[in-house]
Amino acid sequence: MFALMVVVFVLGYTAIALEHPLKIDKAASALLIGVLTWTIYVFGGVDILSSGVSRAWNEYVAHNPGMDNAHGMLDFITHHEVLHHLSEISTILFFLLGAMTIVEIVDQHQGFKIITDKIKTTNKVKLLWVLSVLTFFMSAALDNLTTTIVIVALIRKLIDDQKDRWFFASMVVLAANAGGAWSPIGDVTTIMLWIGGQVTTINIITRVIVPSLFTMIVPLIIVSTYLKGHITRPALTEGEDKEYTTHKERVFILCLGVASLLFVPVFKTTTHLPPYLGMLFGLGVMWVVTEIMHRNKDHEFKSRLNVTGVLKKVDVPTVLFFLGILSAVASMQSAGHLDILASWLDKNVHDIYIINLIIGVLSSIVDNVPLVAAAMGMYPIEGAEAVGYAANFVQDGLFWEFLAYCAGTGGSMLIIGSAAGVAAMGMEKIDFIWYLKKITLLAFIGYLAGAGVYYLQAILLH
Repeated sequence: MFALMVVVFVLGYTAIALEHPLKIDKAASALLIGVLTWTIYVFGGVDILSSGVSRAWNEYVAHNPGMDNAHGMLDFITHHEVLHHLSEISTILFFLLGAMTIVEIVDQHQGFKIITDKIKTTNKVKLLWVLSVLTFFMSAALDNLTTTIVIVALIRKLIDDQKDRWFFASMVVLAANAGGAWSPIGDVTTIMLWIGGQVTTINIITRVIVPSLFTMIVPLIIVSTYLKGHITRPALTEGEDKEYTTHKERVFILCLGVASLLFVPVFKTTTHLPPYLGMLFGLGVMWVVTEIMHRNKDHEFKSRLNVTGVLKKVDVPTVLFFLGILSAVASMQSAGHLDILASWLDKNVHDIYIINLIIGVLSSIVDNVPLVAAAMGMYPIEGAEAVGYAANFVQDGLFWEFLAYCAGTGGSMLIIGSAAGVAAMGMEKIDFIWYLKKITLLAFIGYLAGAGVYYLQAILLH
């Protein structure tokens, strides 16, 4: 059963990759493997947990010694682990729903028109650099997921050709993940390391920003050598040229939307509550404000601008895809597959640079959150007096900083390797195989370039 979980995951992953040839939506495949892996885990729970490979089960038994029996194992999986992982997954889903709705509210109020009207260039190279640099710094202030949703919404207003939109959105994913890796609030994994005490704010920013910058710049330089021509703006569809809002309303809603998104990291830092609550608070404020703004308008305007109408446009299949794929990974984390992988790397590799490089590559296949969680569980934070190999694991040690870089940027190598990639894939229906052919090598080169810069930086500074 333990091996069967891996087989089901691989088959489901393949179905997701071949979404277009199979003509089966990736959300359907993800939901199936999310349910099937947990089902197999339940039926084989006694054998799997008795083998001792599940760190989660070992910790649970240590705190609940009377539960070490078949009934206790079933209760552990069905009540403890399912609910524990669902709570973690739901925070991401509600965050995603909130962010997508806020962006859609701004879009329906024609708020992005203010920005797109300012971007005059149609040159592909210039536009790509502008959007990538903007994304890089925005994702550090917001986070890579929110930034990707915002910038992809902008790209829709700027570029008509589908393949051009795919390419630009994919390069935005690279920039968003690179920007999120050097900020303590830019990515879920850096938030984990920051809250866990493995890294501190100033050090993660100063030591990882340059490698992250190279991760974005090197692919951009390569692309600039062969990307030619100009983009064409999308033609206005019937009714789209109609102004449903005044200029002042557009500016106000754009500013309110940006303020709602920027409020999230402030809320997180101030209250220590999960970021999704800050996002839902921002959505709630925008909902109340727009209801008041449009309460005296005609039905035609209300149906387009009210949040109840906007919610119908939110991409629910992307949310369900997240639910399925994260559920599948969570089952394998609970059963012990990722702990076995982490232990094997520690025993057979025993080099912090190679271990983290492998974790980065794996994070493009498996969600980076459980991989980082496994690494955090395996290695305690050493005291300042640690020497030799252990010195890499002190607070702000080389292992933790390089882990933040690799786990944050490695997911760019596959379109479903990061939350930003999944969001872009859902919004623009980017084909997995197309991304593999066009973007993966660029992302890998950028990943290695940034890793090389970090290594040289570590030698010089340490």
